[in-house]
Amino acid sequence: MTWTITPEPPDSPTATALWRAYYTEVSDRYYLLHEGRRTAPDELEREIAAHTGDDLRLPKGQLLVARHNDTPAGSAGVRLLAPETAELTRVFIHKPMRGKGGAPLLIQTAEHTPRTLGAPRIILDTRHDLTEARALYTKLGYEETPPHNNDPYAEHWFTKPLH
Repeated sequence: MTWTITPEPPDSPTATALWRAYYTEVSDRYYLLHEGRRTAPDELEREIAAHTGDDLRLPKGQLLVARHNDTPAGSAGVRLLAPETAELTRVFIHKPMRGKGGAPLLIQTAEHTPRTLGAPRIILDTRHDLTEARALYTKLGYEETPPHNNDPYAEHWFTKPLH
């Protein structure tokens, strides 16, 4: 079983399908936990359309797609926030592909983008209920820090120096 990770335009059919899967999963997970319901279809469509990923294009960012045996399995985006800081975002692996080594490889590959853009550190935020993500970030050398943004859904903030 082989993983490949390649840059992908954020508006490609593959990237769009992965964005939809990612957003649906994290949104449903939030609403099920806090309100006992799934995301309303109109909200889902509105939010997916509102976040086009245009900031995940070179020269200020990049979207990567992970494929497992040539099947799209996940994605990760990186965007430059300031000359010294990049942000890791949209990290996602389809459930059936989890536990097969794709997520660490995807994140480690994504960390090359800020290096090529000249940023010496990468940051991210995540929610408390995304325990698997928090464990993975810690395992990959990210350290929890005080908040670096005021995103209403962010509950944990991480940073990692890029050597």
